[in-house]
Order: sequence, then C-alpha cells, then structure tokens
Amino acid sequence: METETKDLHLTIPAEIGEQLQLKDQTSAKLIVRRGRLVIQFEESRLTIFQKGVLAWPVVMALLVSIGYYFFCGWQHNNYVKLTGDYSLATSIIIVGVIMGILLFAGFFIRDRHNPHNQFVQNVYWRNFPVIVLSFALILALVLIGGMWLLGMMFKGAVFDRFTASIILFVFGVVTNIAMVYLALIVDASILSTVLILVIMSGVAISMAVNNQRYWWQHNLSFLGTSNASSGWQFNATLIFAALLTIALVDYLFVSLQRQFPKSRRLWVLRGLLTLTAVDLGLVGVFPNNVNSHEIHDQFAMFLVYLIIGLIVGVRWLLPQVTKDFLYLSYGVGVALVIAEILFQIVGYFSLTAFEIVAFVLAFGWLLMLLERIENLIDEGIDSKLTL
Repeated sequence: METETKDLHLTIPAEIGEQLQLKDQTSAKLIVRRGRLVIQFEESRLTIFQKGVLAWPVVMALLVSIGYYFFCGWQHNNYVKLTGDYSLATSIIIVGVIMGILLFAGFFIRDRHNPHNQFVQNVYWRNFPVIVLSFALILALVLIGGMWLLGMMFKGAVFDRFTASIILFVFGVVTNIAMVYLALIVDASILSTVLILVIMSGVAISMAVNNQRYWWQHNLSFLGTSNASSGWQFNATLIFAALLTIALVDYLFVSLQRQFPKSRRLWVLRGLLTLTAVDLGLVGVFPNNVNSHEIHDQFAMFLVYLIIGLIVGVRWLLPQVTKDFLYLSYGVGVALVIAEILFQIVGYFSLTAFEIVAFVLAFGWLLMLLERIENLIDEGIDSKLTL
C-alpha cells in the first residue's frame, strides 16, 4: 500500500530575503546535516575547488619555488641544509607565512562583497589587521613546530637546490591552500578557536622558554617581566588576545543588534566585554617589573572585578539567558571566590597556583559567554524561518 507524501513549503521572511539579496530566480536546496535542516543557496560562497580559486595557491607556490631555485644559484648554494641558519626550514617558514598572509587577506577581502557571507560583512576594517595577523601567527607556529619535528627526524639532512625547491613548492601549496580555505570558511566560531590557540600557544611557549628559570616559584606574571627569557612573548600574547577579543565582540554585537535594536542592556554588556579585553591588553602593556609593578597589579585586580561583574550581571544583561548558563556562571563565580579564600586566608594555594586557576576559570567562562552570544544570533535567525 502506497503512502501519500505531502510537500512542505518553507517561508522566508522579507527581511532575511533583503539581507541575503535573494531574487525570484535564486535557487536553493535543503540539506539534512547532523540532524539539522540547512538551506544552502547555489554558489552562495566561494569554495576551494571552485574555478579560479585553487589556481592561486598553486601558481604562487610554483613562482616562489622557481625564484628560490635561482636565488640559491645566485648565492652559489648548490646544496641546502634542512635546518640551521639560511636553511630550507627557515625559507619554508618565512615564505610560507608571507604567502599565507597575502592569500588569506586577498580572499577575505574578495568575499566581502558576497551577500551570503555575513561574517566578513559584519567585520569592521579596523579589526581586519588583527584577524589576518592572528591567522598568520597560528601559521607561523605550525610551520615552526613542523620544521622542528622534521629537523629532529632528519638530523643533518642536506638537499641539492632542485630538490629543495620541490620541497618548498610542496609545503607552499599545502600552506597556501589551507590559508585560502580558512579565509573562505572563517566565522565567529573559528575566530574563537584562533583566540584559544593564541592564548595557549603564547603562554605555553613562555613557560617552556623559562623552564630553567623556575618561573613557577615566582608567579604567572613573572613570564612577562624583564627577568624572564623573552618576556615580550608573554606580553605580546596578552595584547594580541585582547585585540582579537575586541574584534570578536565587535562582530557579535553588530549581528546581535539586528535582533535587539536599541537595547541598552546589550550596550552595557558590549562595553563591559570591550573594557575587559582592553584591561587584559594593559596587563601586557605594563608588565610586573619594578617600575610598573603597582599599575600592573591595579589592572590585574580590575580585570578580576570586571569578570565578577559580568558573572553577576549576565542575568540582566544577556537576552534570553538560560538557567543552565546562569548556574554555570554562578558556579564559576563561587569557584573564583573559593580559590581566593584558599590563597588569601587558608594559604593553601601559592600565588602561581591561584593565578593559573583564576585565569583558566575566568578565560574559560568568557569564551562560553561569547559562544552563548553566537548561539543567540543563530537562534534568532532560525526562529524567523517557518515551515
């Protein structure tokens, strides 16, 4: 017995149609992805395999590798070492980062005129350099780590300049395609991931560099002082993370204001988040040296007050806040208070342990708050579509 099937009609509100610049001839298809119904417009966004896209990373890598071959001949370097000064690894890192920055920035700007790419359209130009440099930093760290690993695996390896040029071409193609792909798919969630990677990698490198100086016997802020090895790396990480947070907050609240226009609560929440990011950057600008110790401590304490203020005020400042998120926020607040008691009164926590615990709790909660705001934007768009 055959069952009768009934077609369903999807209604898209006029405001969303105008926002996406839809026309009567615009074709779309419905896709079931991970249990969710997704509307995908034909040729809505560029893809890595689209005509003319893949050629850019390949051709650029080819030209650079040819130039590297003739450069080695001009320098009379018929044989190139894998690691060391003026080595193949150094060339791959420098050339890879330069090509990656150019391709990422170029395709990011190119997709700015695409009405279906809401993320790029809602990013202010003042935040553009921060986003590009963030991805360049991640690329540089990946290449440095990869070259270090290859150097350990193939210690003492030497290549003729033709083979070295081919290796440079292969790495160039891979890194170029990766940066173009990221430029085409970047959104708020990926930017949040980059923020996490910047913080984790910067702090981890600072800890590793100062391992012989027993930084944990002092405090976490010691990593940014003049007594630490390469203290500028730790401070630069805080400043860079602050700028990246400001860029992410800018994008999220520009998108959120379309759903909640003229909301004073959102303006207050945006101001507090921006002020928190600025304060984080100032902690890096004024390291815990002798001449800036007091102002460093003031900005560090003010950062704690801002986080506590956000935790307490999120119930009134964030629209449609869920009970689960409120309980989680209050749990983080209680954990911060307990950590303060264990450090100040009980004396169980050392200063280093207290700073690490407080930083992880505060930064983790801040990321969850930004993710909740992003979900609020997505939920607002989903609720306007009806079957």
